[in-house]
Amino acid sequence: MKNMSNVQSINFRGRPRAGKDPIVDLPAPDLTHSKSIMRALQSRRSTREFSARTMSAQHLSNLLWAASGVNRPATDGRTTPSAHDWKEILVFVSRADGLFLYEPLVHALRRKSDHDLRAATGMQSFVADAPLNLIYVADFAAMTDAADDERILFSAADAGFIAQSVYLYCASAGLATVVRGMIDRAALGRAMALPSNQRIILAQSVGHRSSMV
Repeated sequence: MKNMSNVQSINFRGRPRAGKDPIVDLPAPDLTHSKSIMRALQSRRSTREFSARTMSAQHLSNLLWAASGVNRPATDGRTTPSAHDWKEILVFVSRADGLFLYEPLVHALRRKSDHDLRAATGMQSFVADAPLNLIYVADFAAMTDAADDERILFSAADAGFIAQSVYLYCASAGLATVVRGMIDRAALGRAMALPSNQRIILAQSVGHRSSMV
């Protein structure tokens, strides 16, 4: 039997239930995956063809924890670096059943919309069919004491770190992914009801590989 002793090794904070947006629970991330980082780097690639197969809750949990999860609970330290420890990148999840915001401190999703916004997350046709599209949004209000050009520079770098962590998890788990910059940011921002101090940086499609790949 697979040793699952490390699955619950991270103690997340109590899950807040207040607010109008409901929480969707995620299973604890499985930290027992053993593929080496060198093998994951060897397998890393961009894929633009996805099967219709949905992603399991465990894959989604692992993926989001790799993207921006808490790996040092005592300090709220994240799996990916952030300039000045601003933690300004918000990770949104767009699926057929709606739009969600990942909340790292409680490792859960907060539902933001019931609408399928996948087609709006990019300008390429495959984004509407990918089972999962991650949207990386910079919250400039979190970047205190930063000039405008620094906000753009650092948030782009921080989103890139997250995208690479997603790439490595996908490579290690046999999933397909591609990071994307071709986005109608104004239209998607309106669809997501983002405030004026938040800016879409990148999107990333994730799913199982098509049988043709």
